[in-house]
Amino acid sequence: MNSTDFLKPLFPKRVWSISTQEKEMFLTFDDGPIPEITPWVLETLKKYKAKATFFCIGDNIRKHPELFKQILSEGHAVGNHTFYHSNGWKTSAMEYLKDIKLCQDEMRSNSAQSNLFRPPYGKCTSSQARGILKDHQHIVMWDIISKDYSEKVSKEHCFSRIQNRVKPGSIIVFHDSLKAETNMKYALEKTLETFSDYKFKTIEL
Repeated sequence: MNSTDFLKPLFPKRVWSISTQEKEMFLTFDDGPIPEITPWVLETLKKYKAKATFFCIGDNIRKHPELFKQILSEGHAVGNHTFYHSNGWKTSAMEYLKDIKLCQDEMRSNSAQSNLFRPPYGKCTSSQARGILKDHQHIVMWDIISKDYSEKVSKEHCFSRIQNRVKPGSIIVFHDSLKAETNMKYALEKTLETFSDYKFKTIEL
């Protein structure tokens, strides 16, 4: 059983995995793009002919538009991760939705649109979620989080979390961030190598 299984019935309108009978999984990367990490991720995905979905922080798009455009040009999908990586539980609904719109506007100014949204920390309130869904956006969660960002978790444990839980349609969370670098690089390559019989696809809803 995945750790999110008990949450799914409570939040049925959020996307936890993709319904498929095929050997497909959906890699996602939160918090980028940044020049220290994202190019390595893109090169590694290219090496394994894998596609992924990048949930980008608007402020990072603003700072590194060329990286954002590279993600798109290499056939990956993008999603909204707010402009300032806001914690929904600590932000009013009005401010949170404003932060999401700022990120949308930044994406549009770089010739991209997305109907995919992932709340930073996985945290948004019911009133925030209603506003997001009303704007015809999908709230994309996950069924496997690698915990690559945690200093308390070894790189081997990050991979084992994926290896022991993956199934067709799994949405897996990595981070293209400095904090996650060591664990993410190891777990991503091991995932791509170990599950070479799977297709790694972008999320399209």
